[in-house]
Amino acid sequence: MPLVNLNDVLVPAYNGGYAVPGFNFHTYEDAKAIVKGAELLKSPVILMASGSCIRHLGLDLSIEIVKFLAKNTSIPVVAHLDHATDINLILQAMTKGFTSVMYDGSLLDIEENIKNTKFVVKVARALGINVEAEIGRVGKSEEGKEAKEILTDPEIAESFFDATQVDALAVAVGTAHAMQKQEANIRFDLVEKLSNILNVPLVLHGSSGVKNEDLIRISKTKFSKVNIGTILKTVYMEKIREILKDNPELRDQIKLLESAANAVVETVKEKIRLLGSDNKA
Repeated sequence: MPLVNLNDVLVPAYNGGYAVPGFNFHTYEDAKAIVKGAELLKSPVILMASGSCIRHLGLDLSIEIVKFLAKNTSIPVVAHLDHATDINLILQAMTKGFTSVMYDGSLLDIEENIKNTKFVVKVARALGINVEAEIGRVGKSEEGKEAKEILTDPEIAESFFDATQVDALAVAVGTAHAMQKQEANIRFDLVEKLSNILNVPLVLHGSSGVKNEDLIRISKTKFSKVNIGTILKTVYMEKIREILKDNPELRDQIKLLESAANAVVETVKEKIRLLGSDNKA
């Protein structure tokens, strides 16, 4: 089916008490595995191209991969540009077919973040594209580089949303990008305050480090989009190592990648079940 917008999958989740996963992809193989896992459980899915993906594949190939996979599945697929700080890149992504973009102004002062976000929203609205933004700062960058965490202040978040009217708002409540273990200390008091004060789908970044029981709990709040990336890279690479250890004479890279992708499929299915988006397509 054709690509859908972010609101097409987030609004039902927001009203229905579940969350839709946003999975980062970096190659055709892992993108295909993500869609396969979502398709098996009849879940909507958000395919996210972040900075490392764009540097590897480029905007054109990234969006064509998502379009191709969406065309050949019956579940709703969103093409999302993740953690973009360059407004020119965002504008290019909009023209090439991305149906959702994230402007990340979390490293800027609040006034500049609001100004830039408002501009992105204005352009996106004219093109029928949805916008995610961030207030506060999730620990570490998307690629694991050090970045000081700034927990989101509910009142500042409310002012930010009132000024920008974004479609989804990423907030910092205790997670960090690139976590290898499920050791995030979620501030559920802050989750509750943000859910009570904001009338917009919230987004949890750095969710590979969130305990399973916490994912279930947070999916019942106004957190309607949960971003997952690091765990997919980890299981993919671990499976490749396992296959090559067991089959040191293997010379078929297609067989290797397709076999390893099965680990991604299973992880995708696990996260979908935890977030409650299965059978919501």
